[in-house]
Amino acid sequence: MPTALVIDGHPDSQSLTAELARRYAAAHGDARLLALRDLDFDPHLRFGYRERMQLEPDLMDAKAALHEATNVVIATPLWWGSVPAVLKGFFDRALLPQQEYRYTPAGLPVGMVRAGRGRLLLLADTPWFFAPITGLPAQTQVARNTMKLCGIRSVKTHRMLGVKTASAAKIDGWLERASRLGASDGARDRASVATELVTVGA
Repeated sequence: MPTALVIDGHPDSQSLTAELARRYAAAHGDARLLALRDLDFDPHLRFGYRERMQLEPDLMDAKAALHEATNVVIATPLWWGSVPAVLKGFFDRALLPQQEYRYTPAGLPVGMVRAGRGRLLLLADTPWFFAPITGLPAQTQVARNTMKLCGIRSVKTHRMLGVKTASAAKIDGWLERASRLGASDGARDRASVATELVTVGA
């Protein structure tokens, strides 16, 4: 299985978000790109947590990939202070108690996803100077309340703000950044796997 899982949470394959995810995955060299728009699943948690819904094959496959990865990257735009419905629906359906997280008797969350590292590529039309005012709640929602809660201990957020008015040069810079991050993470992830294999062999 690939060492990295790159989750593209944008419903439009022609979006900048989707292209950033593709650039990162391609540069990484050992990443699986999971475009949620291509999955066949019901994004609605129709019974809440009262009754467990049967997982569709695409969700079962996605969950397996999540648990196999050592590095998880999520690319998403910020819409209305949150994330697109397809990404939120994926979180609701795929991340389940006793599977991706659990609670101790004292009520403390324990993550069950083994990936030690992750990145959040967050895009927004919000100008950078509004960020301190709005707080970019999607960053907290995804990085802390989702990724870290599920066990991804170290999550780095990369914010690309003012997308709507960004120049072509600015956008090119973001794309190049995604490629650099992917290449750097790929080298690190492969080295980490090689070290683990040597340790196991010893």
